[in-house]
Amino acid sequence: GEMLTYMMTVMHRQPALWRQCHRTAGIGICRLHTSSSSASSKEHYKVLVLGGGTGGIAMSARMKRKLGAENVAVVETSEMHYYQPIWTLVGAGVKSAASSGRPTASVIPPGVKWVKSNVREIDPDTNTVRTDNGMEISYQYLIVALGLQLHYEKIKGLPEIDDWEEFKIGSNYSVLTVEKTWRALQNFKEGNAIFSFPNTPVKCAGAPQKIMYLTDAYLRKTGKRATANVMYNTSLPVLFGIKKYADALWEIVKNRDIQVNLRHNLVEVRANKQEAVFENLDNPGETEVFEYEMLHVTPPMGPNPVIKGSSLADEGGWLDVNKETLQHNKYPNVFGIGDCTNLPTAKTAAAVAAQSSILDRTISKVLKNEMPDTKYDGYTSCPLVTSYSKVILAEFDYSGQPLETFPIDQSKERWTMYHMKADVMPHLYWHGLLKGFWGGPGPIRKIMHLGMK
Repeated sequence: GEMLTYMMTVMHRQPALWRQCHRTAGIGICRLHTSSSSASSKEHYKVLVLGGGTGGIAMSARMKRKLGAENVAVVETSEMHYYQPIWTLVGAGVKSAASSGRPTASVIPPGVKWVKSNVREIDPDTNTVRTDNGMEISYQYLIVALGLQLHYEKIKGLPEIDDWEEFKIGSNYSVLTVEKTWRALQNFKEGNAIFSFPNTPVKCAGAPQKIMYLTDAYLRKTGKRATANVMYNTSLPVLFGIKKYADALWEIVKNRDIQVNLRHNLVEVRANKQEAVFENLDNPGETEVFEYEMLHVTPPMGPNPVIKGSSLADEGGWLDVNKETLQHNKYPNVFGIGDCTNLPTAKTAAAVAAQSSILDRTISKVLKNEMPDTKYDGYTSCPLVTSYSKVILAEFDYSGQPLETFPIDQSKERWTMYHMKADVMPHLYWHGLLKGFWGGPGPIRKIMHLGMK
C-alpha cells in the first residue's frame, strides 16, 4: 500500500520520472496506477470529473483548490493530453505534432485521483458511474466533460488512415491524421485542393477553412498556385456564422481566388480515382463528383455515446444543461462543460475557458445551498488563421454579435493576433487554463474598453 502511494506521488509530481518508470517497467506500472481502484471496485468522491480534456482538467484543478485533492477524481483513458488548437499549424507544417501533446499524468493536478479507464455508464438516479475496468464510482457532484465524437466512418469509402498519404487525404481533427495534411500539402503537384465541412455540429467551426488559407499561402510560396484550384465545399449556407467576420472572409476568398461551394456535404471518397462525392443539401439526393489532388476532411461529429445513452441527454444526445449556469436541467448535482454540452455556442477551447470560471462559481453557490448567480454569456472565440503570419480574431456570444477583447477592429487580419495564436495561447493553455487560473478574457475586455464604450 505504502509503495503504491509512493509510486502514485512520484508519477504525479515528476512527469519525467513517471515516463521513465513507464518505459522501464512497462505495463506493470500502468496497472499499479489504476489497480488500487479495481481491487475495491467501489469508490466514492465528493466531485467526480468525467473526461481529462480541456474542461475536465481545468475543473479538476479548480475543484482541488476548493475541496482538496483527495475529494476529486478524474476518469480518463488516454495516456496523452493534446492541445488541439495548434493542430491547424501542425497541418500546415509550422509546428510538430509531438509539441501538441503532454502525458496525462503531467496535467492531472497532483493528488487528484486518476481513474485510467473509459466511462461505460452514467446513472444519475443513483449517483454512480461505471467504468470499463469494472469500477463503480459514486459521487456527490458530477462534472461531465466528455467532449464529442469524430465519425470518420460515416464517410463512405474513406480509406484506412494508414493509406491516407498515398491517397493525398488529411485531417487536422485528429492526432492520427494531422500530419497527413502536411504530407498531402508537400506532395501537391497540380489540380484541386478541396476542403470539406460536414452537415453536423463541429468543434472549432473555423478550422476547416483555416487550413485552406494556409494551403493557398503555401502553394503561392512554393510556386504551385497557378496550376491549383483551392475549393471550400461546406454544408453551411454561409462562409462563417457571424456576419462581421464572414464579410471579411468573403473579401479574402475573392482576393485569393478561392472557390466556395455552399451547401455541399462530403458523403463519399473514391480514393483510387482521387474523387470526392458531395451531396447538394438544397436538393437532397443530387450529388456532384470532384477530382482532387489534396483532400482535407472535416469528419461528421456527434455527441458522446455514453451521454447519449443516459437520462442526462437532450433529444439530440448532448448533455442537457442550463445555458447560463451550466447546471444540468434535471439533476441539480450534475454539471457540464465544453463540447459534450448542448450550450448554443461554438465548441472551442476559448468557450471552455469562459465556462470554467462560470461553472466554478455555480458549484461554489450550490455547495452553500445558494442560487447560482453568475451567467455565462456564450463567449467563444476562433482565431481565423488566414495566412502564415495573419489572424482575424473572431470573438462572439450567444447573441451572435461580436464580443471583442481589444479596442480595435478584430475583423482585420493582424500579425499581432497570429503571434497570440501561435505563441501566447499555448502557454496560457498549459500554465493557465489547465491549472484553473484562466477563465477567459472577460476582465481584460473590461479594462481594454475603459472609456471606449
